[in-house]
Amino acid sequence: MARLLAVFNVGAARALIAALGLVAFGVSGGMSGAALAQQQRPPQPVTVVTLSAQDVTLTSMLPGRVVASSLAEVRPQVSGILRERLFEEGAEVTADDPLYRIDPSTYQAQVAAAKAAVAQARANLVSAEKEAVRVTTLVERQIVSQQDLDTAIAARDSAAAAVQVAEAQLQSANIELDRTTVRAPLSGVVGRSLTTQGALVTAGQATPLAVIRDLDPVYVDVTQSAAELIRWRRGHTEADLAGADKTVVLNLADGTRYVQTGTLTAAEPNVDEQTGVIVLRLKFANPERLLLPGMYVEVEFPLGLVRDVLLVPQDAVRRDRRGRPTALVVTKDNVVEERLLTVLRDRGANWIVSDGVVGGDRVIVEGVQKISVGATVAPEERTQATNN
Repeated sequence: MARLLAVFNVGAARALIAALGLVAFGVSGGMSGAALAQQQRPPQPVTVVTLSAQDVTLTSMLPGRVVASSLAEVRPQVSGILRERLFEEGAEVTADDPLYRIDPSTYQAQVAAAKAAVAQARANLVSAEKEAVRVTTLVERQIVSQQDLDTAIAARDSAAAAVQVAEAQLQSANIELDRTTVRAPLSGVVGRSLTTQGALVTAGQATPLAVIRDLDPVYVDVTQSAAELIRWRRGHTEADLAGADKTVVLNLADGTRYVQTGTLTAAEPNVDEQTGVIVLRLKFANPERLLLPGMYVEVEFPLGLVRDVLLVPQDAVRRDRRGRPTALVVTKDNVVEERLLTVLRDRGANWIVSDGVVGGDRVIVEGVQKISVGATVAPEERTQATNN
């Protein structure tokens, strides 16, 4: 009986060992199948952008306001009742165009009186000249004294001066009469009329009748740091901008770019003590009158030229745990690598990168959520890259 139990135990042990071996084989066989399936999984498709090295002009966004290139407030130079407005509000006017007409009656009378005074002074001059000639003849005959001659000559000269005074008064009266027609002091766009027909206006009054602005070209006043202006004064910026695009680009309030480019015309020779900035004046053509005085704009001001940098799309750049900019790059073997970037600044939808990637590198812009470093991917070039 004991022998039978021993044989049974040995057989049971062998069966148990065989069963455990089958289980182990099944488990190991299943793991090998999963690994094989993982190895046979196709590469994850990703979208990439191929980078190319280029020279980029660095710019600074400066806020500014549009200013009319010329502005004139129309004021009367004589007093009187305003009889007529001679222009359309908001229209183009040319210098010396009539704008208003003031009642000329009083000034016409002054001109008539001045003309009469001139005629009288000339008549007195003729009489004085004849008297001087007569006295000269009498002196030669020794009928009258030399004193009488001197008196006659003085009267003649006084009469001649009186003619000049009368003519000057007539000229002044004509000027006053001409000023009853208020004319445009410059060419430009005239705004709304600030007075009405029948109003009493006075010479040199504080309130203008209208305002004329020259809107083509216009100026844009922006603020720049004093340090940057020092670079301009010393010529460093000019050296940095050698070969760069020096035109100034303007962005409108709605975010769109203005079609005309501008140039720097002047810099205010004074630094604001509180902000440490300087006012720069830029000049822009404005043929369509799109820029209006007082409008807020932003200007892209050139600062310098950096060479052999890359424009990396912003959607390809991430931040690691330390906040450093990184990008995933696809190697020649289609393996994902992570690169640490040196970013200079932004430009539109791109980052200007000076180190970390080189020309020809393919950065991943789409599909990064489903991949990891070291994975094999199937890269596909983006049709419309934003690295311009």
